[in-house]
Amino acid sequence: MPSGRAIDVRPATPDRWRELAAFFGPSGAYSGCWCTYWRRTSTEFDAGCRDGAKGNRAVLRRLTAGRRVPGLIGYDEEQPVGWVSLSPRPEFGRLLRSRNLRPGPDEDPDDTSVWSLVCFWVPRGRRGDGVGTALLAAAVEHARRGGARLLEAYPVDVSDRVPAAEAYTGTVAMFRRAGFTEAPDRQPASGRRVVVRLEL
Repeated sequence: MPSGRAIDVRPATPDRWRELAAFFGPSGAYSGCWCTYWRRTSTEFDAGCRDGAKGNRAVLRRLTAGRRVPGLIGYDEEQPVGWVSLSPRPEFGRLLRSRNLRPGPDEDPDDTSVWSLVCFWVPRGRRGDGVGTALLAAAVEHARRGGARLLEAYPVDVSDRVPAAEAYTGTVAMFRRAGFTEAPDRQPASGRRVVVRLEL
């Protein structure tokens, strides 16, 4: 049920690592991912999922300890209730290699002024509670403060019913409400994901 309280969104800084790890739990948010899927090759990611996903967990911990904030955490009365991952696009190697979502032929894949938002994670009991909307609004401001000129995302079109697990990149409708528009020259030839952008 909606709490009626505003969601406070904060950066995933080193001092918040323990909170983030506890929030993600033993499954690393989902199937041992630890929000590293878009940052690793298939071989690296699969290896990182073994042995209790210690490898993927270590990657996110290292990122959180570094200078670049790998994502934002949403809080409701000091309790984590949501996560969103975004960074300059070149940090997401799997995205750059994706046949459907990689930068267009006229784009510079090394352009750090283009940021990508690749993932939301909100526990089942808080979905439909405005957490995702609050995370998205905070992500836009975080990217702007970080020097992004463009924020890109890859939501799913849920005009056809899709499994909840596929909607971790958000939905087209929520991004449209936030002012994002579809990039006409970047739409995938296949799949449900849509490339949307917001000029900052």
